[in-house]
Amino acid sequence: MSTAHSPGHEQMGSAPVLPLVIRMSIPAILSMLVQALYNIVDSIYVAQISEAALTAVSLAYPLQQMITAVSVGTGVGLNSVISRRLGEQRQREADIAAGHGLVLGLVSGAVFALIGLFGTPAFFSIFTTDSEVLLMGCQYGYVVMTFSFSLFLQINCEKILQATGDMKWPMIFQLTGAVTNIILDPILIFGWFGFPVMGVLGAAIATVTAQILSMVLSLFVVLRKKHAIHITKACFYPDKKVLADIYKVGFPAIIMQSLYPLLNMGLNAILSAMSQSAVAVMGIYNKLQSFVFMPLFGLNQGLMPITGYNFGAGNHQRLRKTLKVGLVLGISIMAAGMVIFAAVPGLLLDLFNVSPAARAIGIPALRIISSSFMFAAVSIVLSNFLQATGNGVRSMIISMIRQLLVTLPVAWLLGCLLNMGELGVWLSFPISEIISAAAAVGITYPVVRSIFKKKDLQL
Repeated sequence: MSTAHSPGHEQMGSAPVLPLVIRMSIPAILSMLVQALYNIVDSIYVAQISEAALTAVSLAYPLQQMITAVSVGTGVGLNSVISRRLGEQRQREADIAAGHGLVLGLVSGAVFALIGLFGTPAFFSIFTTDSEVLLMGCQYGYVVMTFSFSLFLQINCEKILQATGDMKWPMIFQLTGAVTNIILDPILIFGWFGFPVMGVLGAAIATVTAQILSMVLSLFVVLRKKHAIHITKACFYPDKKVLADIYKVGFPAIIMQSLYPLLNMGLNAILSAMSQSAVAVMGIYNKLQSFVFMPLFGLNQGLMPITGYNFGAGNHQRLRKTLKVGLVLGISIMAAGMVIFAAVPGLLLDLFNVSPAARAIGIPALRIISSSFMFAAVSIVLSNFLQATGNGVRSMIISMIRQLLVTLPVAWLLGCLLNMGELGVWLSFPISEIISAAAAVGITYPVVRSIFKKKDLQL
């Protein structure tokens, strides 16, 4: 239902870069802030039940992150292919890629449903022997894994539209899910308005209900509304070349996105040997940091179609300026987050009704970890640039260094081998971010040099 020459798609090659980046990023940033809000609200409500309930949800969080990793990774590949094909004026291939994205969403959801049904108890048994935590964790895990297809389809629809320059509908999809979840959480957790008290199970049901509603709306818009992509029945027929193009960027992106949940699993394993309060603090940090990282990821969503389009169109001057603007804005966002975490860590922790032991652990944790935020911005923006220009493997290497290859070994070395406890785990964050930022610059430079003329190399 579309024309290839929509205003949203043409502006990526002509509008002033800074206002364009801001205009395209703000809807994604706003929707992701609301997404971060409902993640935090979810944990705040659960924390009112007990610290065991908060620990169960914290242990379940890597499962949700893994679902998000595969969905966002696939969506990144989809976005990269569609935006580049539109820039190259290859409309038909862009349409076919979009159709394949919907099929991939269904297939991925089916795989995760099977994993959830058969693997959830074994997963939680790795991290806890507490029967109460185990029961609540399994309740949460079964629901979010079984109904994950809704998130896969919603995110792929978002990426299809973002690739065309449309950032408003994806914002509406995310706002719909976030607001629905915020409303349903207390109703189902605490049994308001005649509903039974469901506790952690209620939180999971609220989450998937919100995701299903967003999925329905996103499919309606992608399949029925007018935009720069036209999906027909022929777009669903398997095309090996299109699939290869999607996963050339998408598979490394999936690996990259999967590193953070793997990191969290490893850190939870280290911290669980120290105390349950330390695991709860790690879960709280994961929710709080989303208020800082989500805006950065929203900025990346605005940058990616502009970068991909101008790379495909061979407009290197605009490509260079887009990268420069992305780095400046990204570092600014993370600097603001660092100031907040360092200034009022106690107030942030008090939102979650933490025990005195968890508060004592959490205050230095938030201050130490937040010192790494600006370095993380450099790695994340450069990684996004590599994805958008089709250099998925290089982007994956940056994320592997940043999220896994340094952080976990350093956390184990300082926390366990040198007996620094939780402090060693927190220190592993700034150490890994500094190393990965330096590595990101080195890995990205050859790509920049190969794309831009020598006179354009200075950023």
